[in-house]
Amino acid sequence: MGKLENKVAIITGGASGIGEKMVALFSKEGAIVIAADINEAALEKASQKENVYGMKLNVASDDDWAALTKEVNDRFGKIDILINNAGISSEKPYTEINLDDWQKMLSINGFGPFAGMKHVAPYMMEQKNGAIVNISSYTALIGQGLNHYSASKGAVRAISKAAAAAFGYHGVRVNALFPGIIETPMVQSLSTSKELLNQLIQATPLQRLGQPMDIAHAVLFLASDDSSYISGAELVIDGGFSAQ
Repeated sequence: MGKLENKVAIITGGASGIGEKMVALFSKEGAIVIAADINEAALEKASQKENVYGMKLNVASDDDWAALTKEVNDRFGKIDILINNAGISSEKPYTEINLDDWQKMLSINGFGPFAGMKHVAPYMMEQKNGAIVNISSYTALIGQGLNHYSASKGAVRAISKAAAAAFGYHGVRVNALFPGIIETPMVQSLSTSKELLNQLIQATPLQRLGQPMDIAHAVLFLASDDSSYISGAELVIDGGFSAQ
């Protein structure tokens, strides 16, 4: 029997990258998984997997969240798990970031997880059980990244703590996960210099980049009953980088 047998999970950004690995792992562990994503082509591919249902979602849209959570609850009778994983990144220096850049980043990376919790929590509180995991970043913990990305991930850290305090009395757990540099297509495309990437590896105590499955297994732990007394926690997965 899997760790998530008979659970219903929503994973945003679930059609590609780290989210795709989470979806596969959660399905393997017995969950019914809703891979929520804005990429329709990737969603079609995700829907071909066993116990996986691709659903289109713009995480920055209140209306999209309301419609998706209602559909999931109506169709499957409950929502047990929410993984707020969808996000965007940027390499713009702080001197070039304008208000439009800031608002776009915060709407997806900041408001997205907030809206997810806003719409999912009522269903979880009604059933007096649920697990939410918000994906932040190690840049929210250390002085690295004077930009809108770090600001958005700092927002995720703050709202995760507040949500854990607010929802815990209703049986809903909320935890935040802080990945370091994970080897994904997005990281490879953002990296302007292989030399810079190698420098980051050398500066990491474990001497490697993180892998998507490193994150997926940690999220599985926080979403499963193995962590039933853990809420408001911050789990850092960065190879020891931020410990220095």
